[in-house]
Amino acid sequence: MAIADVKKNAQAKMDKSVAALGEELKKIRTGRAQVSMLDNIRVNYYGTPSPLSQVASISTPDAKSFLIAPWEVSILKDIEQAIIKSELGMAPMNDGKVIRLKVPDLTEERRKDLAKQVKKIAEEARVAVRMARRDANEEVKKLQKDKAISEDEGKKGEADVQKLTDDYIKKVDQVADEKEKSILTI
Repeated sequence: MAIADVKKNAQAKMDKSVAALGEELKKIRTGRAQVSMLDNIRVNYYGTPSPLSQVASISTPDAKSFLIAPWEVSILKDIEQAIIKSELGMAPMNDGKVIRLKVPDLTEERRKDLAKQVKKIAEEARVAVRMARRDANEEVKKLQKDKAISEDEGKKGEADVQKLTDDYIKKVDQVADEKEKSILTI
């Protein structure tokens, strides 16, 4: 195993951390309707908990509402119950054919809480990136100890891993800042 492999492994782990951050941040709602906000809702479909997107068509007719049209009208009540049980804080309006959801406006206090949540999730991603750096540095030290690489190569490898870490920390900060801005803007 060479330093290039160590860097490649570290980069793969850091990519996963940034991707996981993006997925976590999708779950935090802003004041706008986004279909991803409903990803966690499971509907009882013939005894099987199924994702809402698999039993209904979901659209956003405007920035503040959802339109949920089930494939089968018979599961309308199940969808309604699943939405009520979820922690979305939205009341479903059922007209017998489709369900409409209005995204409530966020209060200033709620926006600040969501911004804190974003900071916490971003910090978890930074920690994951740093752990990938630690693992990579340990592998470089092991290569040095096993005499597979020279001391100079080891120092250069650690410097390269640190540069990679800095780049990924910047990416995490950038993604988190964008989400925070979208939450705090009205």
